[in-house]
Amino acid sequence: MAGRLNGKVAIITGAARGMGKVEAELFAKEGAKVVAADILEDEVKKVADDIVKAGHQAIAFKLDVSKSEDWKKVVDKVVEKWGKVDVLVNNAGIFPTSGIETATEEEWDRVMNINAKGQFLGIKYVLPAMKKAGKGSIINISSIAGLIGTGMAVAYHASKGASRLLTKTVAAELAKYNIRVNSIHPGVIRTQMVQDFLKDEETTKQALGTTVLGRPAEPIEVAYGALFLASEESSYITGTELVIDGGYTAL
Repeated sequence: MAGRLNGKVAIITGAARGMGKVEAELFAKEGAKVVAADILEDEVKKVADDIVKAGHQAIAFKLDVSKSEDWKKVVDKVVEKWGKVDVLVNNAGIFPTSGIETATEEEWDRVMNINAKGQFLGIKYVLPAMKKAGKGSIINISSIAGLIGTGMAVAYHASKGASRLLTKTVAAELAKYNIRVNSIHPGVIRTQMVQDFLKDEETTKQALGTTVLGRPAEPIEVAYGALFLASEESSYITGTELVIDGGYTAL
């Protein structure tokens, strides 16, 4: 039976752990040729190796998303091997929690370079391949922190707000090429990045805030949203926000 991404080539950043890893595994099961990219070279190589051992197609690359030379190298090698890029999932990100009083300039620059500039560069470097193919789907992983404030994590909020509006303006610009661009806004997801906030019942309750479903999401619940946006099922959706937050922003 053909998968929902059968024959598509998908680059997924931050694929060594968490949501990126689960997205890579799910996309491969659904027929995609997966490019698992991460700065954690050994870990992301294992992700790709495990996908291949499971009978699917994947390759791994070391990628610092903040460096244009890394992006060029990865995209060139992907096009050389598989001839195209159909899907980009800009998933890589970091989550320092410093507020405005304690955040340093260095922390601000690092967060913006990875979370915002990294998405900008990813789009810029896959664009020629998608234009040549006459279509594409770009998925920027933002956050509910790109929709609301929480009184903490100043650089993270700013970077995810940037991701949201980067998505919208690029969607408008690239529609003429049949390239769709959407953002996903997860709430509290059970990944290594937020494990310190979910270590016991009290901290979990604080982290969940107004999440009306009363629990953190599993990474697969976000990955299915990315799968939908990567597939032809979402062919008339661009420039929009898919909020996967258990109702956090409903109140």
